[in-house]
Amino acid sequence: QVQLVESGGGSVQAGGSLRLSCVSSRYTGSSFCMAWFRQAPGKEREIVASINTDGTGRYADSVAGRFTISRDNAKNTLFLQMNNLKAEDTAMYYCAAAAGSGYLCYAPSKYNYWGQGTQVTVSS
Repeated sequence: QVQLVESGGGSVQAGGSLRLSCVSSRYTGSSFCMAWFRQAPGKEREIVASINTDGTGRYADSVAGRFTISRDNAKNTLFLQMNNLKAEDTAMYYCAAAAGSGYLCYAPSKYNYWGQGTQVTVSS
């Protein structure tokens, strides 16, 4: 079992930045893929970014170049640095984990451990 707790959400103006954090209850560095998802009101949940056990990240086209995913395995913590935020980034953001590595990390359907979410609101 993996328990995930997110923090760092809030309200910012367009063009601003936020850094989300996600602490896991156990060591996930060498054997778990990690990812950030988001869900806006009335929309389906979508994957924002994912990171492999070797630190390689992949991004949705809508956030590439603005968001950076990273992980600190020593602290069991996942991060999402969000810069140049836009109104359309407003959503509940969820941290997720999946046992495995490699290309599995880039498959949204494989994630089966979830945090409770943290709200990000961007005003234009």
